[in-house]
Amino acid sequence: MLNEKAKERDLENALMTHVTKVLLELGAGFAFMGRQRKFEIGGKEFFFDLLFYHTKLRRHVIIELKIGEFEPEYIGKMNFYLSISDDQLKGVYDEAAIGLILCKTNHKVVAEYALRDITKPIGIAEYRITQHLPADFKDELPSIEDIERRIDDEIRENQKPEETKINTILDKLSKLNSGESL
Repeated sequence: MLNEKAKERDLENALMTHVTKVLLELGAGFAFMGRQRKFEIGGKEFFFDLLFYHTKLRRHVIIELKIGEFEPEYIGKMNFYLSISDDQLKGVYDEAAIGLILCKTNHKVVAEYALRDITKPIGIAEYRITQHLPADFKDELPSIEDIERRIDDEIRENQKPEETKINTILDKLSKLNSGESL
């Protein structure tokens, strides 16, 4: 099995392979600005997984892809990235950047504690659930369900046969453990 960073890169590659389709799924107004966008801060390099600009909202949108469960430190990293974006990318007429963290799994309670005192708009999606973004973004941004559906489709389309078999076995084991019938 690949390590977590390699899996994140595979997910990113799957999304990038069909970036035009992904942009259409995300809705009107999204402009792709780059992947693995590098910034040097204090002599260290940092990379945004995916960077978009939303023309209607006049905001940069930073997307971080995580293969594993949500971890509270992802919020700190995203907050850091939003500060970089607002300092180095934001134009005179732009609004503050938006962050979206996409995780394979999410613990809602952990996410709620992690986001409690954060004032910047950061969304967390489990490919299936979300932490809400401010109401004024809802009309301009795609629903988390749309993003999750697109990511699930991309993962399925780009999954290797052995990964499909492993996931099928894991699903069956999970059902057995929860008492569901196969």
